[in-house]
Amino acid sequence: MIYFSKAGRAVRLKLILVREKSPPYHVGKPVGSSADAAQRFCPLLADEAQEVFIAVTVDARHRYSGHYEVSRGSLTTSIVHPREVFKQAIMRNAAAILLVHNHPTGDPTPSDEDVAVTRRLVHAGELLGIRILDHIIVGEDGSYASFREKGLL
Repeated sequence: MIYFSKAGRAVRLKLILVREKSPPYHVGKPVGSSADAAQRFCPLLADEAQEVFIAVTVDARHRYSGHYEVSRGSLTTSIVHPREVFKQAIMRNAAAILLVHNHPTGDPTPSDEDVAVTRRLVHAGELLGIRILDHIIVGEDGSYASFREKGLL
């Protein structure tokens, strides 16, 4: 329960997490590798005209439990803050998350800003006890770059 004072009187609010009956992307199916995650989420982001940053939540056995859009930016940038990345992960009791975003230019090569943001998110995740498994950048025609595979994570 969350309590707020409004005009001298207490107001009680209750936060409830609702699960959908038939969620997409095979909830409960393990995310086995970076290639598997890229294959799952490339179709979702490949045709976007601007950068879209999503977080994919997984449980302790790395089974997919959901995903959510963190940020939608411009052609070349998207503002990503740890608060927005981890807020829903905490509410979903995620053990870990995968970060996925697209490069509308089609080239999935990580920029210096991508690397800096990822390092900041990894540090925030360590403080919260939510591990970042990988950061995947998807390009065109199924191309992708994995921070884990490149040794950047």
